[in-house]
Amino acid sequence: MKIFPAIDLIDGCAVRLFKGDYNQKTVYSNNPVEVARSFVEAGAEYIHIVDLDGAKDGSNANIEVVRNIVRESGLKAEIGGGIRSVQAIEKYLDLGVMRVILGTAAVTDRDFLKKAVETYGEKVAVGVDIKDGMVAIKGWTEVSQLDCFGFCRELEELGVKTVICTDISKDGVMSGTNIELYKQLSEQFKMDIVASGGVSSIENVKTLTDMNMYGAILGKAIYTGAIDLRKAIETASEGER
Repeated sequence: MKIFPAIDLIDGCAVRLFKGDYNQKTVYSNNPVEVARSFVEAGAEYIHIVDLDGAKDGSNANIEVVRNIVRESGLKAEIGGGIRSVQAIEKYLDLGVMRVILGTAAVTDRDFLKKAVETYGEKVAVGVDIKDGMVAIKGWTEVSQLDCFGFCRELEELGVKTVICTDISKDGVMSGTNIELYKQLSEQFKMDIVASGGVSSIENVKTLTDMNMYGAILGKAIYTGAIDLRKAIETASEGER
């Protein structure tokens, strides 16, 4: 299983939100590039970046920070937050990111999603953010009428290869991840599923690895020291041998 240590960006700083609430923000570093370098030192190969400013308002406000993270760290990066046009996709791919993650636009503009997948293939992933079983959008500030499993079925039919699935109720809470949700998703779909939200212990990492999940995103747990990133990477890689 692949481990994606996360950097969430607001105003150029690395932050974490509690259950996606912009009013409950903790700033962990005003130097995200240094944070990315610490991931490299721990043995990371990948990084998950979210532009939270962009997620809320559709801008690409932190694009220069993303450029610096990618250039200075050398990590294989995926980026989400505010990517709602072909121009935005191309901007990020030109920076050298591995793939872009569509969130709000995947829900509200199916024609754009279809075109993006047809044009960029595996370089386009979709973030499915779940609140009480429904798909949330606009930086989790709105909840759509889409059931998460029905939406995932649509994505698979459209040819989406990778889905980053977040249980919002678990995000930043440090109470463990939603193992049952990921079990159901992995049983129902052939897409690569990345678990996100509440992965807060090595036991969580091991359980997800044993379930043959494609990947897991680690956020608050590595910032607080609840999970040692190096140990998490080692645990996940054991499942690939």
